[in-house]
Amino acid sequence: MGSNPSNFKGAKRPVEKVSWNDAVEFCKKLSQKTGRKYRLPSEAEWEYAARAGTTTPFYFGQTITTSLANYNGSFTYASEPKGEYRQQTTEVGSFLPNAFGLYDMHGNVFEWCQDTWHESYKGAPSDGSAWVDNDNQRYMQRGGCWDYNAVSCSSACRAYNVAGVRYFGNGFRVVWAGAWTI
Repeated sequence: MGSNPSNFKGAKRPVEKVSWNDAVEFCKKLSQKTGRKYRLPSEAEWEYAARAGTTTPFYFGQTITTSLANYNGSFTYASEPKGEYRQQTTEVGSFLPNAFGLYDMHGNVFEWCQDTWHESYKGAPSDGSAWVDNDNQRYMQRGGCWDYNAVSCSSACRAYNVAGVRYFGNGFRVVWAGAWTI
């Protein structure tokens, strides 16, 4: 893209301080460069990927500690003790991946989704596609971040931000929208 807006730079660190608009533009340029279609995941796709077949709050179980994910360890979760507060992002791969082989689905940076914010799932598409209200400039974020509490990291926790905001905890993950062949 020609620049890296991150506060915490490194070859294996997630890019942060990225707006939803920036993330969409990145997907567009990556698609043009590769000839493949890339996009942000829908909220349903993000949660499916984060859970990796589990039904617990986190892909690694019922609880979370700072040895499992990067979040603000000054906050506790359930009966867990306080943990480490790293005060920055960590390198991707610093924690164990989920069953799908995906890293940092909990913590590190909030990840933008295609969907606009809705208070509940009432009226959401049942096919996993993005739920977009074009009059709404608040977009979904999932996964928690390095500066937030452990609750924000759970697979079910939902957050939003405004499309143009470059907040210090905003990042993204891309999805290749290609067709599967067998």
